[in-house]
Amino acid sequence: MPSSSSSVVNVVAKSTIFPERKSDLKPLKLSVSDLPMLSCQYIQKGILLSRPPYSIDHLLCFLKRSLSLSLTHFPALAGRLSTDPDGHIHIVCNDEGVDFIHAKAKHLSIHYLLSPDYVPDCFKEFFPFDRTISYSGHFKPLAAVQVTELNDALFISCTVNHAVADGTSFWHFFNTFAEICRGAKRISKAPCFCRNTIFNSPAVLKFPPGGPKVTFSGDVALRERIFHFSREAILKLKLRANDYNQLLTVVGNSVVDQSAVELLGRQCNDGWQTVNEDNDASNGKITSVLEDWLRNNVSNRTTAISSFQSLCAQLWRSVTRSRKLTASKKTTFRMAVNCRHRIEPRLDPFYFGNSIQSIPTVATAGELLSRDLRWCADLLHRNVVAHDDATVRRGIANWEREPSVFPLGNFDGASMTMGSSPRFPMYDNDFGWGRPLAVRSGAANKFDGKISAFPGREGNGSVDLEVVLAAGTMEGLETDMEFMQYVSSSSTSV
Repeated sequence: MPSSSSSVVNVVAKSTIFPERKSDLKPLKLSVSDLPMLSCQYIQKGILLSRPPYSIDHLLCFLKRSLSLSLTHFPALAGRLSTDPDGHIHIVCNDEGVDFIHAKAKHLSIHYLLSPDYVPDCFKEFFPFDRTISYSGHFKPLAAVQVTELNDALFISCTVNHAVADGTSFWHFFNTFAEICRGAKRISKAPCFCRNTIFNSPAVLKFPPGGPKVTFSGDVALRERIFHFSREAILKLKLRANDYNQLLTVVGNSVVDQSAVELLGRQCNDGWQTVNEDNDASNGKITSVLEDWLRNNVSNRTTAISSFQSLCAQLWRSVTRSRKLTASKKTTFRMAVNCRHRIEPRLDPFYFGNSIQSIPTVATAGELLSRDLRWCADLLHRNVVAHDDATVRRGIANWEREPSVFPLGNFDGASMTMGSSPRFPMYDNDFGWGRPLAVRSGAANKFDGKISAFPGREGNGSVDLEVVLAAGTMEGLETDMEFMQYVSSSSTSV
């Protein structure tokens, strides 16, 4: 077994990839959504793929060519940051290129990487720019790709400056890279680089000499685990959060299989995995009942608690319980939300840059644990629904009055931060020989209480949560049956 304390990846070669065509894009001024990210580390996400059906030399040549073509469509990523005399920071699209790294770790297998409960430390070495803050884009590339050969697979990682792109823009670029690799002559979704938006501001964010520092400690011992939730588990969580008694009343009086209704009631009360877990026919009936009722009775997005909000609420409750906080201790659950569709006029869905804001929801530990899941989920739900055009504009105005970097971290030992999204098309990254086997991230922006949401590989509404916690808190979460009853036995299906 490789040691986590020594390097397990050998870098074979490093080169610079330039856009195929020179860019004529004018400098892009960082917005009020971009600037706070300058103290955050580069985004690091990657995909595990089966071994390609051709030689590594052919593959590397192919990937470099495709990356060059991709940068032609995303010239901002091939540029550098520059601060003008007035203190405004721009992306200068000067075609200086991105890093491309070829590495090997031939002793690592799919089984070794995916079978442990905890994410192996070696994943951190599959990514360039480890723990590099985004302000460094003034003198470092704004993006990098690393291809790591494994024993029976390949890992392709993408690292992007967080002041240049949010998760939506990151996956747009990564998906386009894969699309071009598959032979597309014309990309399906062109990025929008317009800067005439409400996020454009004359405000200046001032930095000390040398730039900002990260706002969280990177020296704390942490555990990281992927928890998988099937579509059925997500539906049952949503059912609990939206008051399952109403469902039992509705379906109990309707023409549905009564045995499924009775089994559903027992599962909701006793923990659904404890009741006839292997009976596929029964579970199929239950899923059908849930889907029909949720579709017909919980279709209004402004009143219905969503599946993801239900899952977040359960995680918030269980982590709070595991932390053994005093009843009066205030806890915070932060969710990053995409603002492209929340403002009027709406931004282009493929606007390239950051268009996110953080929604904090606050409650005491005593409130979270003495109330039911519905109460907790409703808190999250109301905050998300209320984050409309007026709220976004207030957030911008508040930041302009006091410009600051984003306070990433868990400063009081009682906070959680949810990033990424199960809606991101991560498993669309087929480079030409099959869908990814798994999605993983690097060490960037991780601290006690940092959660990232990924879609499950099987799709269809399943979710993977990448959970980073202090060791003692993780142990408590793993014995919290209110949470673990919804977790599938395997976090990755290949």
